[in-house]
Amino acid sequence: MLSLLLLAAPPLPQAAPAPSPADPVEADWRAIPDDELLVIGLGTGKQVVIRLAAALAPAHVGNIRALARARWWDDASVYRVQENWVAQWGDATEKKPLPAGVTDRPPAEFEIAAFRPAVRMAKADSYSTASGITADGWPVATNGTRAWLTHCYGMVGVARDALPSTGSGAELFTPIGQSARRLDRNYTVVGRIVEGMQHLSGLPRSEAAMGMYATPGERTPIVSVRLASDMPAATRPHFQYRAADNPRFAAAVARREHPDAPMVSLDGAAVCDVLPAVRRAP
Repeated sequence: MLSLLLLAAPPLPQAAPAPSPADPVEADWRAIPDDELLVIGLGTGKQVVIRLAAALAPAHVGNIRALARARWWDDASVYRVQENWVAQWGDATEKKPLPAGVTDRPPAEFEIAAFRPAVRMAKADSYSTASGITADGWPVATNGTRAWLTHCYGMVGVARDALPSTGSGAELFTPIGQSARRLDRNYTVVGRIVEGMQHLSGLPRSEAAMGMYATPGERTPIVSVRLASDMPAATRPHFQYRAADNPRFAAAVARREHPDAPMVSLDGAAVCDVLPAVRRAP
């Protein structure tokens, strides 16, 4: 009987694992302002949320805010999905007039004022001499004299015509492949998708030229695009990004650059591999 009781005894509680020096603490999570969140409602019933890089591309973000407030995208669509390249949305006809207050040629914002990463990558890459993550979570790079935001998976860029056009911000795209860094310094980066990326990257690829859908029926309708700050308080989403200006994020990057076996590396990692986490505010 004793042996049966011993067999039925609950297991002893296990000690919680010790926190890693690469794990964030609560103070590392910083709020994203509501007017830097762009909420896209798709005709599929899904939602995509973009964090706008307001301080790094102010002219284009200003246009995007004006477009959202004018509800310009409410009858637009995702009209281009090209394998290993981009998903793009806006007015498929490219003929819809822009609302008042939106300029079709804002100043070029292909570059940012300075290269000031809080954490710098250990090695250069094929597209820059140095790269890193800013304190507020943006991937940046430099060639030693210029600095810019990088076209990583899930970042949001402004489509444009031939130069000197920089794009108004009405037509936007996100890289869904791994080769978009060659767009750096040639297209304006205005943000990063922080929720719902799978609803764009998982769309059917078009086999038509440049990934443009051949028929309107293939496009994914856009029902609404709103700044979170313009939404009713009860429905407004709130997000936080993981700050990079602390030793815990530096440790997380170092772990990616020098992974434990059996993972292998050349003691380096790409800046697009270490984008800080973003979460819904608890």
